[in-house]
Amino acid sequence: MNTLPRRFFYGDIPGDNNGGDSTPPSTTAATDWPLWEIFIRSKQGLDHKHVGSLHAADARMAIENARDVYTRRLEGVSIWVVESRHIHASSPDEADSLYEPAADKIYRHPTFYQLPDEVNHM
Repeated sequence: MNTLPRRFFYGDIPGDNNGGDSTPPSTTAATDWPLWEIFIRSKQGLDHKHVGSLHAADARMAIENARDVYTRRLEGVSIWVVESRHIHASSPDEADSLYEPAADKIYRHPTFYQLPDEVNHM
């Protein structure tokens, strides 16, 4: 006799084909699923913009749920999903030390160069 609980997956209906078993799913709750950050591109040629977050079991499910939640009115042409645990950010408290080395490279600023008189609109 098998004593292990049956695993349910996205889209599964609890119970056997006869409808006799109504055991609740033994998987983790949706809030235990990883958090995904959602980025939508509204038109070709534009940047992807962060529109929100959602929980999903995997990347495919995250894309499908993002489509249903964030593009219900055909607002997008492309969806990116990134698992939140893979995003790393700098601390605002460390901004001075992080960006300070760029301050001594004046050759990166366009004010260093003289433009010819023929160039009007730069």
